[in-house]
Amino acid sequence: MRKEEVHENLNDTEERIWACFMHLSFNFAGGIRNWGGLRDEFEPDSSTWDAAIDRMAVQGINMVLMNLDDSVLWRIHPEISLKNSWTPERLRIELDKIRKKGIEPIPVLNFAATHDAWLGEYAKMVSTPKYYEVCRDLIAEAIDLFDAPRFIHFGMDEETYHHQKHFDYVVIRQKEAWWADLYFYISEAFKKGVRPWVWSDYVWHHPEEFFKMMPKSVVQSNWYYGETFATDGKYTQAYLDLEREGYDQIPTGSYHAIPAQDFKATNEMNVGKTVEFCAEHINDQRLLGFMQTFWMPTTRQFEPTILKAIDLLGEAKSEFQDK
Repeated sequence: MRKEEVHENLNDTEERIWACFMHLSFNFAGGIRNWGGLRDEFEPDSSTWDAAIDRMAVQGINMVLMNLDDSVLWRIHPEISLKNSWTPERLRIELDKIRKKGIEPIPVLNFAATHDAWLGEYAKMVSTPKYYEVCRDLIAEAIDLFDAPRFIHFGMDEETYHHQKHFDYVVIRQKEAWWADLYFYISEAFKKGVRPWVWSDYVWHHPEEFFKMMPKSVVQSNWYYGETFATDGKYTQAYLDLEREGYDQIPTGSYHAIPAQDFKATNEMNVGKTVEFCAEHINDQRLLGFMQTFWMPTTRQFEPTILKAIDLLGEAKSEFQDK
């Protein structure tokens, strides 16, 4: 499939997106060894989840991306689900609560081969007929559970040897194989009238290929978690390159605990600087909004950092709107 053949479905909205990325699943594999290894049981604390959603509402955050993966008891593929996963009924109750707080829930299924340990045995069947069958089923069920959401996020970040060199089993798609599978995922979304969304770091290493192949209909979230925007090369340059090529963007920052630093977050200014930098350099019509991430389990241990991350996005939002 060529780039031009992917259906355009832009789902325009007048309201700026202010989003947070929340973890139901934490089995993303890349770096998971630093966080105690892969989980086999549903992990999030309900009180921490509720506190985070409540804080988003207070701060005027209007979207939450929910990293589903293996933390839903999938009807058609329960074999990949963790013990005590949220049932579809439990998930729908939560979605209703979130919407009543003025927050739009968006599903996430990360299909990057670096981050698909949650797929269980199917993570070793990438690009096979059975793999496509399972992915198609999961995408359809997620879209159904979220009542045809505006977007679905497919991840697709960090699929490199560098990110997998400590793995026992390495899978890396590249060139036509990577694009063929991406087109498969996004086509499944478009069949349901849902706009696909991905991380943009593929452009860091393959810019010419990226701009030749990536459809403009796919929402882009380049990400940079540092604070030196003027000097950090390809990571921040990607925002400018995506703008030059006319992509819709939701730039992404972070405030998260780092195991090597004894779980102390040190990038407090990142999301504010992300908003400032991107508001200056990205056309307002293509700047759909901003997203804050906090890469840590949704547990009481990390609740203070998660709430601080949400507050930092709220502060950046207020400063943006005051200008």
